[in-house]
Amino acid sequence: MHPDIQQAIVALQQCRWEQAGALAARVLDSSPQDPDAHYIAGVSLLERNENLSALGHLKRAAALDGSRMEFRLLLARTHASLQDYGAALQEAERAMERVAPGDALAHDTLGVIFSQCHAHANALIAFQRAVGITPTNDGFRFNLGTTLTFFGRLEEAEHELEACLAINPHHWRAHHSLAQIRKQTIASNHIPRLSRLIAGVVGRVTATTYLNMALAKELEDIGEYEKAFNHYSIGKHTPKSLLGYSRERENALFNALACNFPWAEAALSPTGCSEEGPIFIVGMPRSGTTLVDRILSSHPLVHSAGELHCFPSAWKRALGGPGFEMFNPEHISKATDIDWERLGAAYLASTKPLVGSSPFFTDKLPHNFMYLGYIAMSLPNAKIVCVRRNPMDTCLSNFRQLFAPESPYFDYSYDLMDTGNYYILFDRLMAHWDQALPGRILQVRYESLVEEQEANIRKLLSHCNLPWDEACRRFEKNAAPVATASAVQVREGIYRSALGRWKRYGTQMDGLKQMLMDSGISCE
Repeated sequence: MHPDIQQAIVALQQCRWEQAGALAARVLDSSPQDPDAHYIAGVSLLERNENLSALGHLKRAAALDGSRMEFRLLLARTHASLQDYGAALQEAERAMERVAPGDALAHDTLGVIFSQCHAHANALIAFQRAVGITPTNDGFRFNLGTTLTFFGRLEEAEHELEACLAINPHHWRAHHSLAQIRKQTIASNHIPRLSRLIAGVVGRVTATTYLNMALAKELEDIGEYEKAFNHYSIGKHTPKSLLGYSRERENALFNALACNFPWAEAALSPTGCSEEGPIFIVGMPRSGTTLVDRILSSHPLVHSAGELHCFPSAWKRALGGPGFEMFNPEHISKATDIDWERLGAAYLASTKPLVGSSPFFTDKLPHNFMYLGYIAMSLPNAKIVCVRRNPMDTCLSNFRQLFAPESPYFDYSYDLMDTGNYYILFDRLMAHWDQALPGRILQVRYESLVEEQEANIRKLLSHCNLPWDEACRRFEKNAAPVATASAVQVREGIYRSALGRWKRYGTQMDGLKQMLMDSGISCE
């Protein structure tokens, strides 16, 4: 092995990414066919969020030495991170055939890749194999428990999460997942255990966040709303301070979206891709988008593709950017020169590995509401459904939820008043899209759907040019996996217990209510 490769490996182990990359580059100058150098160069670029540049090196490493499982697995993960799900699945399926039967880590890594690609059935198989090989690994048990939750196999999921905690009581995320898996009762809960753990983790960010959010949820389940709110606030406080969220920056982004899409006439006669298959379900997170997705995907003509980042990624690439990244006002100002047909075709190509042969599919990324003008231009025949819920319940539900910390979309959710400001921006932007895109967006009220189920389902199907099918009314029998924060709730059918939840929190909601009302938003 080249001495520079040995030093580069040490640099990787010590997280000195730039040094590792520089050493790998030096080797490649004299030995451009060295697979290890390409692999190290790829890893160092990935760790610096230069995913597209990393992809070239990882492809080269796998081509030079196809027997190295770590090369293929990292290549697949990189494709998945770039939302190139077809390539990621191809690499993962190839690796699944070749992985050594006793290689638990490789099976677990495959499970992660399949999860990223929404191939949850394959993910479940991979995680089960990993646990079967090494049942004493807490991470493997956690991943299996999470995927079982997606399939509604809640007793098995609970068993895996408890097994994870028996191995490692400090697996903080498992405590949080366990709290979410069912409604806790006074007779059966984890409150004493969570309280003891919280007392011992003061100052530890990850532990404090997950444990307080778990305890808050369980306290809420047993009706201790004031205590629950306090623990939600504690759990969200430290991440908020670390993220450095700025309302001013968010306001500028939303203003840029509205100001740079005044093209109502163009939107009425767009020149995009004519495909009729996509159904975009958008709205504030935790507003009922998963419920609408389950109703529509219960129809035999509709496949649920889940929460895809395909459109944001295709949109960014159309501007010449380096892959998925939350857009900003500078990006938006360049968007008028996009080739709309090409953008629509690129989006559809990226979804093809995920949607099967169904003539229609749902794309349920709530934050696609930001891209509706661009979706309308590039996919003029796509259907758009926006789910609306009582603003107080919506904001509270966002605050109660611990979203994926790596996502670029949820920084607002770590403070209730920031969430209120975000809701105001969402409401204004949706009013803008309605004006700019007359007739394109069906507004579905969550409360109306709960109270008048069949009438609203018929309206929903009509908007999507779908015939009535009784299965849509029995959506809770839909066996397809659900990989969202509502994975447990949507299997319970229509329920009314979430309506007006905000009222249970009393005066703790007064500031939010005043903020919304001052902006002209009705809270009843």
